Amino acid sequence: MNLLVLGGTQFVGRHIVEAALARGHAVTTFHRGKTNPGLFSDVQEILGDRDGGLGLLRGGMWDAVIDVNGYVPRLVRDSARLLADLADRYIFISTLAVLADHGVPHQTENAPRAAFDRLSTEEITMQSYGPLKAACEAVVEAEADGTSAIIRPGYIVGPWDHTGRFNYWLRRAGEGGNMLAPGNPGAPVQFIDARDLAGFAILVAESGKLGIYHAVGPRKEFSWLGLLEECKKVTGRDTRLAWVPDEFLEARNITPGELPMRGLDGLARTDCSKAIAEGLTFRPVGKTIADTLAWDSIHGRRDVGLSRERERELLAEWNEARQTV
Repeated sequence: MNLLVLGGTQFVGRHIVEAALARGHAVTTFHRGKTNPGLFSDVQEILGDRDGGLGLLRGGMWDAVIDVNGYVPRLVRDSARLLADLADRYIFISTLAVLADHGVPHQTENAPRAAFDRLSTEEITMQSYGPLKAACEAVVEAEADGTSAIIRPGYIVGPWDHTGRFNYWLRRAGEGGNMLAPGNPGAPVQFIDARDLAGFAILVAESGKLGIYHAVGPRKEFSWLGLLEECKKVTGRDTRLAWVPDEFLEARNITPGELPMRGLDGLARTDCSKAIAEGLTFRPVGKTIADTLAWDSIHGRRDVGLSRERERELLAEWNEARQTV
């Protein structure tokens, strides 16, 4: 196949390109050149801004386009319209954040999307991200009518994850000592290795699948306790987990940046059976943890998650609070 990837040099995009090349496909990337230009020697690279610069794609022909970095409806509309005559299929990487109610568990692809009819901003914030991506989905469905596929991951993890969210938990659980573990140990957590997401995106391109797919794992429901215990197993450390209630943490204004990937229990139980039935597979969680930690030891961020000092303070407060009850 001849594939066009909008993006293709950072995290999910680079994994999609690598997966496509491993399957023997020809790949063209279109990006601004601000992140890893020249990353792939065997890929045709077109440098341009999708905001007004899509004309550089005219003259090309592709079997499918995979839109990795579409966040603004206006820009997604421009690319979908231009590529309608240049690519047979349009595959859009979206997000579970488009769902209208993040508190409802077991939602399928038919669940209501977030409202976006009164959306008046193109600025991406925690509040606007879901509605913006929901509007992008609607644009793709309208402009690439009958030729589109939409893939909705949840938290994406693995090597080259520049957010540092998942990496914090892996690294901290592998450092030993007393670790603050948030909330209920049985609370659910879902995520997908970027390499598994990339493999599914290429499968969708190859097989001509259409429609919407929730792409999140692991295959069976997974808990925070399961994740942290697996981290301990991979690293060989006997880290002691101290489970601190959410109410205690909320009373101390602990931010998402300090204890990331929490507070979305509904989305952490999202139904992904359709994608699994259509070929989505997952590598073992231990493999994801080991590979991510290896990458993180060289490239990872250290500004996400609780500092060790703040963690010790909270644990001391929690121990004192328990003794006075």
